Amino acid sequence: MTAIQHSLAPRGARKGRLARRRGLLGLALSVPAFALLGLFFLWPLARTIYMSLNDWPLMGIPKFIGLDNYAAAFADDQFLRAVGFTVLYTVVITPILLVLAFVLAFLVRGGTRVHRFFQTVYFLPVVIGLASGSYIWMFMWQSDIGPTTRLLGDLGLVDPTTNFFADFGSAFLIVLGMVTWKVVGLQMLLVLAGIQAIPDEVNEAARIDGASGWQSFWHITTPLLRPTFALVLVFSVAGSLLAFDQFYIMTTGGPAGSTITAVYQIYRTGFVQFDVGYASALSVLLMLVLGLVSAGQMLLLRNSDHA
Repeated sequence: MTAIQHSLAPRGARKGRLARRRGLLGLALSVPAFALLGLFFLWPLARTIYMSLNDWPLMGIPKFIGLDNYAAAFADDQFLRAVGFTVLYTVVITPILLVLAFVLAFLVRGGTRVHRFFQTVYFLPVVIGLASGSYIWMFMWQSDIGPTTRLLGDLGLVDPTTNFFADFGSAFLIVLGMVTWKVVGLQMLLVLAGIQAIPDEVNEAARIDGASGWQSFWHITTPLLRPTFALVLVFSVAGSLLAFDQFYIMTTGGPAGSTITAVYQIYRTGFVQFDVGYASALSVLLMLVLGLVSAGQMLLLRNSDHA
């Protein structure tokens, strides 16, 4: 018995040393990732929070003021209007993207060449940069020279000299159209991946049990797509809350500042008014909102896993 214990002891020691070496190797391999995380996220985050606690002009000496910047944010009419418009934009664009993504995904879910062709067609705008897409749509709707404006004018539907970006309603609709054209292809692809992940046997079993197509969709497909729905929903909401490029390029915040988003207002505060400390406080508040959205995503995903 003693000899067996002596023979097993070195083997156990070797396994322990091997485990420690593997642990050290894993730690060493993770160091670059932690370094990048600290350099490009944790340090800027800590710096932003520190700056938000100061009266920090672009030129001059910072002065610590505590939470005054955060208190000022809740009394800032311009920022509150920007937040209100951002919420309006999010509430409008999110269901549009969700509904169209699901419709397009179900239309192209087959494996034929025609389905694959339209998958590619719907996805193509995604590869175009948001700024490029904004400039394209802004040119399309320019008065006199825009092809869309001229076409509608030739049909007698609108006056070709109309400046569509001078009216809130038309400008807002054009931005909604551009974002839908640009983004819906990616969301369609996510939904399509979720649909294709559902086993065919599940729907076949439902058909054998006498379920109609609508019943199968509502009681089987839709519940199984809840994680996909949560992912698409968070992408839509987070992207909408961070909207900036399309309004900066297409409307420049007009008319009369009615299309200024929260991020746009942060940009104006920091780089036009040069109040870096207050802009940092607004950024932290927006980050907290996005954190709540992410928490909602995790809750939705967890509930779907336990459904």
